[in-house]
Amino acid sequence: MEVADEPQAGEDFTSSLWVGRRGNLTFLYTGDMALSPSLPFFATPVRLVAIDMDGTLLPDFSTVVSRRNRLALRAAQEAGITVVIATGRRQAFTAPLLEGVGLRAETPMVTSNGAVTRTYAGDRIDFEHLNPALARGLCGVLRGAGMVVFTLDKATKPDLIVEDMAVARGRLAKWVEANRGSIREVKPIEDALGDDVDLIQGMAAGTIAEMLEAEQRLAVSEWAGKFECVRTAYPGHDLSILDLLPKGVSKRSALERLAGRMGIQAEEVMAIGDNWNDETMLDWAGTGVLMGNATEELRTLAGERGWHVGPTNQDDGVAVMLEAAIAALPAAAASLTSGRV
Repeated sequence: MEVADEPQAGEDFTSSLWVGRRGNLTFLYTGDMALSPSLPFFATPVRLVAIDMDGTLLPDFSTVVSRRNRLALRAAQEAGITVVIATGRRQAFTAPLLEGVGLRAETPMVTSNGAVTRTYAGDRIDFEHLNPALARGLCGVLRGAGMVVFTLDKATKPDLIVEDMAVARGRLAKWVEANRGSIREVKPIEDALGDDVDLIQGMAAGTIAEMLEAEQRLAVSEWAGKFECVRTAYPGHDLSILDLLPKGVSKRSALERLAGRMGIQAEEVMAIGDNWNDETMLDWAGTGVLMGNATEELRTLAGERGWHVGPTNQDDGVAVMLEAAIAALPAAAASLTSGRV
């Protein structure tokens, strides 16, 4: 569907948005054209929205945020909604993908699945360390099951440690290529994980079968219960990733602390995601939105958990949800009688 030309930096994005209702559905309009039906009801106005990256904000096989999603992100910020990026990626692997989107420098970014929160400009807000002794122990448990990489908290490269580059390329070739200048190979990897190292997280990656074996190893190891293991699965690519995080760390824990600092309650939060590492934040948020491209297992779980199942990432599902949240704000609702936001 054609929409108006994209506003330029400095323009009032919300002034070009029109809201309306058809039955119990909220619509957002640009000019005379409805962009999409959205959520039917928000019990509480949304003050903060947490948005996953891969499979959610980003379309399949692309690292470019769509035009409609860009417009919606900026309109949400203009409307007073705090936009938070919540991703399993680390900051250095996330921020470049958001260049040109128009996010404000102070936009919070929850990265490494909740271990680190910084602003888009890079200022640290929150941080949790992974114990180096624990990390060294996990290396022994996981050796031979896919690849293992550890992320360091340092401003200079290399900030990623792997034990075998050949194995890493065999499991995550595109990731290795994208991070080539940031990776250091150390054999054995434990030698790079001294007690004075600031570790953010570990990550194991491989086929779904390999990571099932890795999860089983971790569950019966002496380290079980001393860390968080968060799974992300991509069945279509036969790829699974296990993020190894400090105990108690998740996207939910980081968002809960961030919202608390801002005086925002859970019922005022909308969280949007598509994978298992989004599960805790979807449960915690007042409005949890599972993308329509999530696995069948997660879509089935949505009904039990009370999550809304939105459109897919290919259909700009993030924009659809943001448009609905903007339209449901008190100022937008009041404007329905006059027609203009």
